[in-house]
Amino acid sequence: MGLGDKISNKIQEASGKVKEGVGKATDNPDLTAEGHKDQAAAKTKQAGEKVKDAAKDVFDK
Repeated sequence: MGLGDKISNKIQEASGKVKEGVGKATDNPDLTAEGHKDQAAAKTKQAGEKVKDAAKDVFDK
């Protein structure tokens, strides 16, 4: 996984956590749900990148 991808995914995950927190604080279920969605998307991307890295390591050996 490239450094840029890692940073982008972490930013998206952090943004999702902020949205979730603001949604809970303001009793806004739509914003809370959007925060959950952003976090899930970031984690999915991170998992996909880890699979690609693992496959690359296998083929490099």
